[in-house]
Amino acid sequence: MMIQEILASHEDSMKKTMESLRREFSSLRAGRATPSLLDKVTVDYYGTPTPVSQVAKISVPEPRMILIQPWEKSLLHELEKAIMKSDLGLNPNSDGTAIRLSIPQLTQERRAELVKSVNKKAEEAKVALRNVRRDANEKFKKMEKAKEITEDEVKKAQDDVQKLIDKYVKSVDTAKESKEKEIMEV
Repeated sequence: MMIQEILASHEDSMKKTMESLRREFSSLRAGRATPSLLDKVTVDYYGTPTPVSQVAKISVPEPRMILIQPWEKSLLHELEKAIMKSDLGLNPNSDGTAIRLSIPQLTQERRAELVKSVNKKAEEAKVALRNVRRDANEKFKKMEKAKEITEDEVKKAQDDVQKLIDKYVKSVDTAKESKEKEIMEV
C-alpha cells in the first residue's frame, strides 16, 4: 500500500511541474495579445506586490492590443512603472484613465530567441520530472533496505514510476512543440 501512496504523491509533483510549465509558456508572448502576458507582472499596491489582474481590468479589444483599466486612478503610474520594469519589452501608453499596450509583430530574430526560451523551459521541466523519479526510487530503495518491501516490488515500483515519467515527458514535448508552432506562426 505504501508504494501506491509514494506513486500518488510523486505523480502530484509531476502534475505541478506540468502546470508550472504551462504557466511559463502562457507568459511568453507569441505576437498575439493575451491577458496572461501580464500574469507575472506585479504592482506595488499599498506596499504589497500585487498581480496586475487583481488591481485592474485587463481586456484585449484588438488582436495586438491589451487594455488595462485600474480600479483606482492613483495606480496608473505604478502600473506603468511595473510594466516598464517587467521583461515583456512593451511600452505602456497611458491616456490618464487606462493603459494601452501595443504588441508589435515579432521579428524572425525574436521568434528564434523565444523558441530557445521555450526549449530551455521544457528542458527544466524534464529535469524536474527526473528529480521526482530519483526521489521516488530512493524511497523505494530505503524501503527495501528496511525490509518493508521485496526486490521484486522495488523493480515493479520503479517501472511504474518510469511509465509515469515517460507519460509526463511526452506531455512536456507536446506542449513545447505546440508553443514553438504558435511562436513561429506569422
